[in-house]
Amino acid sequence: MDEVTGAQLIAEALKSQNVEYMFGIVGVPIIEVAMAAQAAGIKYVGMRNEQAACYAASAIGYLTGRPVIVIGGSSDRNQETTGAFQEFPQVEACRLYSKFSARPSSLEMIPAVVEKAVRSSIYGRPGATYIDIAGDMVNAKIDRASVRFVSCCPAPPVSQADSREITQAVRLLRAAQRPLIIIGKGAAYARAEKEVRELVEVTGIPFLPTPMGKGVLSDDHPNCVAAARSRALLQADVIVLLGARLNWILHFGFPPRFSPHVKIIQVDLCAEELSNNVRAASALLGDIVAVVRQLLETVRSWRFPSDSQWWLTLKEKMTANAQISKSLALQSTLPMNYYTAFHHISELLPKDCIIVSEGANTMDIGRTMLLNYLPRHRLDAGTFGTMGVGPGFAIAAAVLEQTQKSAQRVVCIEGDSAFGFSGMEVETMCRYKLPIIIIVINNNGIYSGVDPKTWKEMEKMGDMTTIAPPVTLLPEAQYEQVMSAFGGRGYLVRTVEELRSALQESLDNTQMPSLLNVLIDPASDRKQQSHFVLRSYTCY
Repeated sequence: MDEVTGAQLIAEALKSQNVEYMFGIVGVPIIEVAMAAQAAGIKYVGMRNEQAACYAASAIGYLTGRPVIVIGGSSDRNQETTGAFQEFPQVEACRLYSKFSARPSSLEMIPAVVEKAVRSSIYGRPGATYIDIAGDMVNAKIDRASVRFVSCCPAPPVSQADSREITQAVRLLRAAQRPLIIIGKGAAYARAEKEVRELVEVTGIPFLPTPMGKGVLSDDHPNCVAAARSRALLQADVIVLLGARLNWILHFGFPPRFSPHVKIIQVDLCAEELSNNVRAASALLGDIVAVVRQLLETVRSWRFPSDSQWWLTLKEKMTANAQISKSLALQSTLPMNYYTAFHHISELLPKDCIIVSEGANTMDIGRTMLLNYLPRHRLDAGTFGTMGVGPGFAIAAAVLEQTQKSAQRVVCIEGDSAFGFSGMEVETMCRYKLPIIIIVINNNGIYSGVDPKTWKEMEKMGDMTTIAPPVTLLPEAQYEQVMSAFGGRGYLVRTVEELRSALQESLDNTQMPSLLNVLIDPASDRKQQSHFVLRSYTCY
């Protein structure tokens, strides 16, 4: 007999479904699964924290189009209900948070369950799936001939929108006085950059990217109005949503951030998402690439005038906002502020680098100051605003770039608080010699901190658990030494000159990771928002 173990079946089934990467932390009972994965040709990256492993897997799924499959070991089947080690209803728990959750009923069924998990993850709206592996199945053996092997699942089916809805969408666009296209993460995941570019350039409509939609069209594209985001959202009378949701990131589409009379043309592959929060005037259910092609077939004879009052209004606001940011960026006082640091970082970063970002002000300000020129070259905390994703995302991107030998750099820009969530993953970076550049924007706290002198004065006052503001962290913590401890390069940065020198050295070094600990003013904040009344709405 040609016998195979459960671990081998799992690995071979994943490989047959074109799974190329595995991230995790091994332990009983799944050590053999990781070893079998390597034997099957799957790259295994051992992480320091299971959360970071999932972050990395989700990022590489987004970058490659193969969403995350979570595989968890569980107690032996003959020990269920006995209080076995870490016994827990894992399958039932994961059903709340995943598109598919199951435990193979036998070794014979492992390939079929793996295929369904992969297929479920990429069909419809992409999402995570879970496979539970009982401990006694890992090393159990079976005759290969009795296993039900399944071939690789087909690519997701592509659907088009209803032609009547397409006609309605084009009618709305032609009648619009202030049209706007919002490019979301869904457009990036769908690889729709060619079609979206054509739509924007054929119609002449201004566009606004969501955080993860940045780069689908370059941020320096002449139709990008990100610098006038608030005004564009408020005054637009017709908005085309391309793979973007009207959630908190887009203020739910509600007044006062949107006009109460705005008409939404919504393109989404998830029917349940259509008309969420704001009723869609045209609901285009289908694949973004296919639907945009449908729009192009109908709208080619029309173009929004470049000399319209709408374009003039947006350009005026973009110029004013750019001047405010520039004045902050060029301040020479020390410690630096956010804008000064990001200004000099942006001048040195290669246009093809992948930018990973997380934090509060660090992520928000960095999103406006650091441009993305290519699709899927920005990874950030996303819809959930999850802190701790940065190092895992960066590792995934670097492993992929290492495999593809593209020479594109991965730059992970972290707030000091955010870095604390997954900072030990710098050891993973050093172990695999991933030349990631981490830039910690260190303001001594969460949102804001205090300077060393103030901290010392507070220490004299008594018990710091009752005195230190909850948002504060240890002033001028030397995070760069964490990287140095594992063999990477660490830099403590206080001045513009030190920042530029350290970043250039890190960019020149393609053999090991680096960490720049950039000390900025603890009181540094976002630029003041200007308020003005427009008709009956307030703008920010």
